[in-house]
Amino acid sequence: MKTIRIAITIFLIPILILNIHAQVSNPKITLEDIWKKYTFNSESIYGLRSMNNGLFYTTLDNEIEINKYSYKTGKKISTILHLNELDTSKIKRLRDYEFSDDESKILIYINRERIYRHSFTANYFVWDIKFKKLYEVSDRGKQQLATLSPDGSKVTFVRNNNLYIKDLQSGKEKAITTDGKFNEIINGAPDWVYEEEFSFSRAFAWSPDGKKIAYYKFNETGVKQFGMTMFYELYPENRQWKYPKAGEDNSIVSIHIYDLESELTTLMDTGEETNQYIPRISWTNNSELLSIQRLNRLQNKLDLILTNSSTGESKVIFTDSNKYYVDITDYVTFLENNKYFIYVGEMDGYNHIYLYDINGILVRQITKGKWDVTDFMGYDEKNKIFYYASVEESPLRRYVYSIDFNGNNKTKLSCSTGTNRAEFSKGFKYYINYFSNSTTPDYVSLHNSKGKLIRVLEDNKALKDTLMHYNYSTKEFFTFETSEGVKLTGYMIKPYHFEETFKYPVFMTQYSGPNSQSASDSWNFNWEQYLAQEGYIVVCVDGRGTGARGEEFRKMTYLQLGKYETIDQIEVAKYLGSLKYVDKERIGIFGWSYGGFMTLLCMTIGADYFKTGISVAPPTSWRYYDNIYSERFMRTPQENSKGYEDSSPITYVDKLKGNLLIIHGGGDDNVHLQNSMMIIDALIQANKQFDMMIYPNKNHSIKGGNTRYHLYSKMVDYIKENL
Repeated sequence: MKTIRIAITIFLIPILILNIHAQVSNPKITLEDIWKKYTFNSESIYGLRSMNNGLFYTTLDNEIEINKYSYKTGKKISTILHLNELDTSKIKRLRDYEFSDDESKILIYINRERIYRHSFTANYFVWDIKFKKLYEVSDRGKQQLATLSPDGSKVTFVRNNNLYIKDLQSGKEKAITTDGKFNEIINGAPDWVYEEEFSFSRAFAWSPDGKKIAYYKFNETGVKQFGMTMFYELYPENRQWKYPKAGEDNSIVSIHIYDLESELTTLMDTGEETNQYIPRISWTNNSELLSIQRLNRLQNKLDLILTNSSTGESKVIFTDSNKYYVDITDYVTFLENNKYFIYVGEMDGYNHIYLYDINGILVRQITKGKWDVTDFMGYDEKNKIFYYASVEESPLRRYVYSIDFNGNNKTKLSCSTGTNRAEFSKGFKYYINYFSNSTTPDYVSLHNSKGKLIRVLEDNKALKDTLMHYNYSTKEFFTFETSEGVKLTGYMIKPYHFEETFKYPVFMTQYSGPNSQSASDSWNFNWEQYLAQEGYIVVCVDGRGTGARGEEFRKMTYLQLGKYETIDQIEVAKYLGSLKYVDKERIGIFGWSYGGFMTLLCMTIGADYFKTGISVAPPTSWRYYDNIYSERFMRTPQENSKGYEDSSPITYVDKLKGNLLIIHGGGDDNVHLQNSMMIIDALIQANKQFDMMIYPNKNHSIKGGNTRYHLYSKMVDYIKENL
């Protein structure tokens, strides 16, 4: 017996050693890794600025110095500014910077204080590179949107809703406007809804010769006010700002030009209609001509207007009308001689590049095909070449291309299979390619304009080495056909030790919003991998209404948001339930923002197919959301009352069957907490049980401090308990 015991002990020792080794070399993915240690975050190249000659670039290194590098060699040429050269009693670090057009001055700021998603106030300074001199822009209070004149001699900024100009040499500060008033008149900065939905925070622009400043004036006196309580102090703070909800009045917007020499301001003619939008202004290459984009309230007619900057007289040179809506981009480009302009639109049902003459006559369509251009990167005037990205080969992937002035000689510049994005140097001699796919973390490389690799800037070798110690599954892309004959594409992440004979629970993630894309061949190592490790199959499918598949596919949700998107996510659940390795009784769904809206619809209309849902920061009625976004897809509630009612998950609360967790930030200025409160009240009245989590004072992104870790721990626990 003694001998036998020894033999067994000897036999067990190697097994024990192997198990210990496996545990050491293959650690489990944890939420701490993802949201505290950031173990799987990939490195990239940020803050690179091309210099005017296109041969050099600058970067902000370690927040202490701005350095100049050679594109060709990657070697450091010089240090343009070091923190030690500044007044370090005031300036402790360099957070960001901006050159004047002639690269003689650098604008920096400190003490940033956020207003909304993009806007903030700060104390700005200007550094004179040649004379090594620091100028404080103003000592009369924090500024907003400070911007150097083309020659770097002056700075324009916004303070307390007025526009100012500062002459750096004389030190003279002058108010261009004086009528600015909180919640009434804004000069030079957008109101909330323009900043959020038209995606800009600077509402003024210097003319190319530096002699004029064009600016927006927002009269928001007629816009209704929204209030939100923030719980920071003994007595909570009640914040109030103008927020135009669907069907409600907007700011009246006008465009003005201030002449520095005459000190006179001229109103630009944008037509008699005031119930409209001005989503973009930009100078042409001639300081006498300002271009203005005018969009009607329904957002299905865009006029491109040229205005005389001295007289304000205007004429429409081009109109884009659409039976659905027109998208706003920054792609309108006037060529150097103002003979032509470039426009990217969907005139043939797909997003393509068009060339027009200055009178709005079509010269030619530059790109063609049943695929979308997803990014226009610029036009090289010297060599007459356009650069763009498209989904020509697959909606899952993006590649960078060049094509000539005549729409010929198309060349594919990026050859790695996956998602590619390029940033070109000034003059288009070089570009930096940002690449990733489902198995490759961010890979950043420098190329010449022909696509030839010059050198690798970031390969994320350290992350790849780290990943070798973990067991994880990569995305598997799949396509299936719905009962309506619609082909949908998505990805699936299976547990690492997947067995087809076992039935797994499924957790579906989606966003589903108009022109979005969640299922793409790109790198994204997040909590989905953690859930797969814990035994869940994670699935993401882009349904109708999402992007990269042409206008009809993405705009078919017009006037009825949520309808086809919900049908398609239910179809995904049905398809998954038919697979032999899926437990169709254990399918859950998650979404944030629009995805949260979709989760609520799936948990009610699709209650027979989903056991558990987590809805984060959901709009619960488009009546509660801002008018630019809601009306773009739904028109006004007055015109489409049935569409608004049918699209609201509040309408269907009596259908809820499964486990529902609603999460919202108490300081969400975008999708207001009101949305969750309204559906909660409806659920209570329908006697439906649910769970809820509020994150005090947190905005739409729900982050800061320990918040993200707590949030994802909460969601993971809920999934494990209920799915």
